[in-house]
Amino acid sequence: MWKNNNLSIVLFGLFAFSLAGHSYAGWKTYNEERQQEGQSEVRYAAFLQSSEFGETVFENWESEFLQMGFYVILTVFLYQKGSSESKKHDGTDEVDEDPSLHRDDSQAPAPVRRGGWILGLYKNSLSLAFLLMFVASFVGHAVAGARRYSEEQLAHGSAETVGALGYMGKPQFWYESFQNWQSEFLAVLAIVVLSIWLRQWGSPESKPVHAGHGETGS
Repeated sequence: MWKNNNLSIVLFGLFAFSLAGHSYAGWKTYNEERQQEGQSEVRYAAFLQSSEFGETVFENWESEFLQMGFYVILTVFLYQKGSSESKKHDGTDEVDEDPSLHRDDSQAPAPVRRGGWILGLYKNSLSLAFLLMFVASFVGHAVAGARRYSEEQLAHGSAETVGALGYMGKPQFWYESFQNWQSEFLAVLAIVVLSIWLRQWGSPESKPVHAGHGETGS
């Protein structure tokens, strides 16, 4: 199991470690702020259910899934000469091959062998999965953000409360979203451009070390 899945296992471990660190540090910070305002501390379990924690989690997940979804879709149509992250211009990449030609392959996935609308859905399942995860995170951000905004308004003596749709109309919501989106798109731009000239021996995200700078793809 380790030999065949160590990349996903390590990445999941890093995710779990980071999420735990995020939650613990956030809990400590949240309680420090409550103490400064003369409020009682909250338990760790209560913090995990709070709008404070939920909003920070969902607004970050939202930007990650948006970045990856857009990247998957844009690399279908757009090109960058010399980048290991781009297809070639000549249409010879295996990913462009018509999957219906492999309908009789015994090792082909079931949707390929079945064809029809199921194949059509399967052909775009990766981008659709990222889109659904983005929408779920976007809604989670709006719901948790609305709760947090309303709680802060009540704490400052204002009777204003908002729902998810109302919070989406606030500049604060878009400030939180765009500050994450811009960093994610910058990171993608960096790997697309830097992989034209720079290499990482042994990584499938890099072109071979001996490849010319103008050579596209891995």
